[in-house]
Amino acid sequence: MHRSVIVSRLLISLALVVVSAGMACAQDRRQNAPGEFDFYVLALSWSPSFCEAAAERGNSGRSQVQCERPYSFVVHGLWPQYERGFPEYCQRPSPRLGRNIMTSMLDLMPAPGLIFNEWDKHGTCSGLGERAYFEAIRKARAAVKIPEEFLQLSEPKTIAPDELEASFIKVNPGLSNSAISVTCDSRRLSEVRICLSKDLQFRSCEEIDRRACRRDQVLMPPVRGG
Repeated sequence: MHRSVIVSRLLISLALVVVSAGMACAQDRRQNAPGEFDFYVLALSWSPSFCEAAAERGNSGRSQVQCERPYSFVVHGLWPQYERGFPEYCQRPSPRLGRNIMTSMLDLMPAPGLIFNEWDKHGTCSGLGERAYFEAIRKARAAVKIPEEFLQLSEPKTIAPDELEASFIKVNPGLSNSAISVTCDSRRLSEVRICLSKDLQFRSCEEIDRRACRRDQVLMPPVRGG
């Protein structure tokens, strides 16, 4: 009797392992499959914060192209997302990005290394060709209006993340507080992230909001020459 109980438990454990393995395989079939995702996140980086942090780390040389110019919000990327989690590096090695496409994006993403990295890490997961993916970035950026007060910020500004979100919501009809989140470092604004459907319409994204900045106030360093 005792032996039969042990055998039964072993069989149950084995069955659970098989089921778990099957579930993992099901997830793996979708994980990192190009074009198999639920929505996009458009990440808009506050360039003055990036440049200030780079200077503090002693990495200002690598950021020289971006940080010599009076940028405010710049595109960090357009990231395919699952409802939970996200794919990345969906083709290894990734198809080589044409240099002409890279240079065409420098007005929105002012660092060649960033553009190449975004294609390798995120663009290959979109299911789009290189030209179509960067056209989608341009369309996504055009769909979002930056509040006027941030375009030429001439003095440091301390702001609550909720207030910053409200400024974007006010000038972007259809954008709700469930579709936007703010990220930060220890004291500065890092990014505004806006969730978009595959056809680039605003849509809610609860998980992105859960990763948002929890500070009461964040600092926005001024735009260079602003």
